[in-house]
Amino acid sequence: MSESAQPAGPGVKAPPSLLYLVKRAELVVRARLDEVLKPSGMTALQYTALTVLERRDGLTAAQLARDSFVTAQSMADMVRTLESRGYVTRRPNPANRRELLIALTDRGHQLLADYAQPVREVERRMTDGLTADQTDTLRVALDHAWRQLS
Repeated sequence: MSESAQPAGPGVKAPPSLLYLVKRAELVVRARLDEVLKPSGMTALQYTALTVLERRDGLTAAQLARDSFVTAQSMADMVRTLESRGYVTRRPNPANRRELLIALTDRGHQLLADYAQPVREVERRMTDGLTADQTDTLRVALDHAWRQLS
């Protein structure tokens, strides 16, 4: 057992768990993104869904929900909202006519372009004080943690 993993002795507080620290970071990131995106009327979760589509257009609602970290029901509501606002379209899947594929519209691409810099600024603030190597290590460690639990 490493020294940092030793149980705390009497009167010594254990450091916060990694699970707690990750959740705390996730909540503050979401709050900051909501602040940045407020003028657009977009939420952090909606923005996340659009960024997923930017990387992988033409997903089903179920695929988009998984990649956006929301339930299928939440995604169904979100897609309806995003479609009504002109950010996404749905079209039948040629391979399975019962499925609809979701794609970004030009308006959706424009919104992502408009908010790319402010969103990068949130990430920059989050990693301020870390070296480039530390930031890369954090990125790799978080991706590794996600893969281990997926």
